[in-house]
Amino acid sequence: MTATTARPVTRQAGPARPARPAGPAARAHRRARLRRTALPYLLLAPALITFGVFKAYPIVDSLLLSFTTGSGPAARPAGLANYRRLLDDPLFWTALRNTGEILVVQVPLMLGLALLLAVGINSTLVRWRAVWRLGVFMPAVTGLVATGVMFAFLLKRDDGAVNWLLHAVGLPSVDWLGQPFWARMSVVLVLTWHYTGYNAVIYLAGLQSVPKELYEAAMVDGAGAVRRFTAITVPALRPLLLFTVVLSTIGTLQLFDEPYVLTGGGPDNASLTVSMYLYQNGFRYFDFGYASAIAYALTLLVAVLGAVQMRLMGEKDG
Repeated sequence: MTATTARPVTRQAGPARPARPAGPAARAHRRARLRRTALPYLLLAPALITFGVFKAYPIVDSLLLSFTTGSGPAARPAGLANYRRLLDDPLFWTALRNTGEILVVQVPLMLGLALLLAVGINSTLVRWRAVWRLGVFMPAVTGLVATGVMFAFLLKRDDGAVNWLLHAVGLPSVDWLGQPFWARMSVVLVLTWHYTGYNAVIYLAGLQSVPKELYEAAMVDGAGAVRRFTAITVPALRPLLLFTVVLSTIGTLQLFDEPYVLTGGGPDNASLTVSMYLYQNGFRYFDFGYASAIAYALTLLVAVLGAVQMRLMGEKDG
């Protein structure tokens, strides 16, 4: 018999793995990797700490306060008592109604004027367009308190410039700040003057991105100015219209500076807004629990209206 010798089985060697550094080299490698990983968090830390201290903590603390009554060491849990009180508070509903009336009148008026101004100063037929744009935007950089003080003088009943002009054209004087209806209209007037130019500049930026070929093609097809406006301008500005409507709604619901300086919420609470009522409860009566409940009720209202507007004016799928 012939003896057979077994051949050793050899395995095919795989790709060689890089050797890990050992000892001090390994520790240096880990430290370098840790520095690379931690660097973004270190750069973000100041912003995150600032947000946590000045934003997140007050929001959470205000929510907890809304379930308490009293202030300071005398604060005690109250459950939903502040929110039940809110539903039965006639002054809160008066402030909410005043805010809603100002919103319904002021926002459409302001945005409509802003759109017309943007179309006007975007036209090539207008000379010195840069000067007009600067003039339209100037009210937006005026301080809110300064604006309120200025209009308080302009709208005086006896010697105000507005009533002087009305008298000059044969119209009767108006008690702008002394009658409930006209007090609210005074707030509308101030808001419209202050923010119309700001929104007009936003619309102007959108208009300048609309291709001129669309207007030229529409003119060739015989479309008039109104048809071009409704068929080209408005659809092109739809995202900006949605943005300004939501932003203006939120700003009006939080209205405080103008009525506070102009009318103080009067006469007879006719221009009292929700934010002013919140301020009164928190910093005049020191009822921070109830003021926090008002703040969260306003937050909920802003969120609901914003969601409804996004739903109605947002882009349609399909």
